[in-house]
Amino acid sequence: MKTIGIIGAGSWGTALGITLSGKGHKVKICDVNMEHLNEMKNNRENVRYLPGIKFNDNFHIVDSTEEALKDADVVIFSAPAQHFRSAFENAIPFLNDKMVVVNVAKGIEKHTLLRLSEIAYILKPDVKYVVLSGPSHAEEVGKGLPTTVAVASKNIKLAEYVQDVFMTDRFRVYTNDDVIGVELGGSLKNIIALGAGISDGMGFGDNAKAAMMTRGITEMSRLGVKLGADISTFSGLTGVGDLIVTCTSMHSRNRRCGIMIGEGIKPAEAIEKVGMVVEGIFTAEAAYDLSKEVGIEMPITEC
Repeated sequence: MKTIGIIGAGSWGTALGITLSGKGHKVKICDVNMEHLNEMKNNRENVRYLPGIKFNDNFHIVDSTEEALKDADVVIFSAPAQHFRSAFENAIPFLNDKMVVVNVAKGIEKHTLLRLSEIAYILKPDVKYVVLSGPSHAEEVGKGLPTTVAVASKNIKLAEYVQDVFMTDRFRVYTNDDVIGVELGGSLKNIIALGAGISDGMGFGDNAKAAMMTRGITEMSRLGVKLGADISTFSGLTGVGDLIVTCTSMHSRNRRCGIMIGEGIKPAEAIEKVGMVVEGIFTAEAAYDLSKEVGIEMPITEC
């Protein structure tokens, strides 16, 4: 059994912590919001983001990054994509060469247009980096419903190590060495889900949404290939798989936000009503800028 440090106690970080602690690993989770952490300590559940699922004795809520990372074998970054840089910078003093870093956030950093692995390698060139992605709503993972994801790393042995740490009879993990494709699939599908939600909110029906999803995977893979990804990755769990679940489920905050926008609610108000970070809003801007920079047409993203 391993010691797992988790940075970010939102719904996804909590759901993964529940899964890993249920397997017998020692999980230590922290967050920048101390009020939220105290609520989790008092209730022994994440009432704010993942209500109704109690923590077991292997699940520990701690007050600092230093405490979360002390003696950790694996460090999970579950901060929103636009805050990944600051979370990683804060963690660097407590990261050692033996720790494996698993990033589970999905997005492209605005302004720099960097993928999250690129940020990690700039800040710590020798980091043992793995990305985890796929069709995996926290609400279902936290309840132990069957889920399948993929992990990718430049070093396939690291991916296989993380696969072994995470795998359960309800949480199946595949490995991949296409970090670019896995990261871009997880990031770009949020834009298409936002568009699918807008289509639903405007009452355009299933035909339009099917077209949105199909043309969406086309422009996702077009950008991915230009940036060095394997096109087959977009046919897998972290491409079309994640796209399907995010465009069709009411668990999807991007789709829910899009529905409200399609109904005429201002984007800022829609985000507030969702109550969690809507990554597609930020990624749309970043992906649009990136598409112009590399000369790729992405009409859904542009709209």
